Amino acid sequence: MSGVQVRRATREDVPAIVALLADDPLAAAREDLSDPAAYLTAFDAIDADPAHKLVVLDDGGVVVGTLQLTLLPGLSRHGATRALVEAVRVASSHRGQRLGEQLLGWAVDEARRRGAVLMQLTTDASRVDAQRFYERLGFVGSHVGMKLPLT
Repeated sequence: MSGVQVRRATREDVPAIVALLADDPLAAAREDLSDPAAYLTAFDAIDADPAHKLVVLDDGGVVVGTLQLTLLPGLSRHGATRALVEAVRVASSHRGQRLGEQLLGWAVDEARRRGAVLMQLTTDASRVDAQRFYERLGFVGSHVGMKLPLT
């Protein structure tokens, strides 16, 4: 693999993470880079909760990828903990280098280390390439994800 490392995100990484989120045709309209306050408040909540881990891919001090891992305790599956992966992004300048695989590999290892028995994620139905990527890593499209906007 490359010299790119997965590390816990810091407050200083928030602008770079938001830029990664916004650098996407589907997400561009949802993000507002001009007002960092809401993102910093969200970061503080994520960082303070041990059930959540926000990480970045660091390439010599430059953030080139990110994801959020959340552990969800539950009663189903005999009281199993599930791992939820959200907001997976790799910078367009760094795609094709297997960094997404490195990032998801870290998430799988961390989820197992923390006792999760199942990892789940959603991806937009229009993201055919992302679906192929996740399937290549062993994810199975076994359920239909649904969302309800609350705002």
